[in-house]
Amino acid sequence: MREEKKRRLEAKGWKIGSARDFLGLTDEEAAYIEMKLRLAASLRARRQHRGLTQAELARLLKSSQSRIAKMEAAEPSVSLDLLIRSLLALGASNRELSRIISTHSPAPAA
Repeated sequence: MREEKKRRLEAKGWKIGSARDFLGLTDEEAAYIEMKLRLAASLRARRQHRGLTQAELARLLKSSQSRIAKMEAAEPSVSLDLLIRSLLALGASNRELSRIISTHSPAPAA
């Protein structure tokens, strides 16, 4: 957010913070969500790089297109295990998975 806009909103009584602040997430909860988002984004990027549609990836994983869409959206019903197994099925190495998991990204702003 631009600094000027932030100042105007704060002057009108708005509080500026992050989604983490708004939801009252612990450090562990925020780290878990960030990791899941990184894994989901990596799955989408790897699928697209291989030129696969969601339906084609679903067939490869013996799943459904809607499940792939949920995985790529990091929906709560999708486990870290499923994301990791799917990335491995697309050829991700242990080193790549380690990089995805260990990369720190700042919490998204509210």
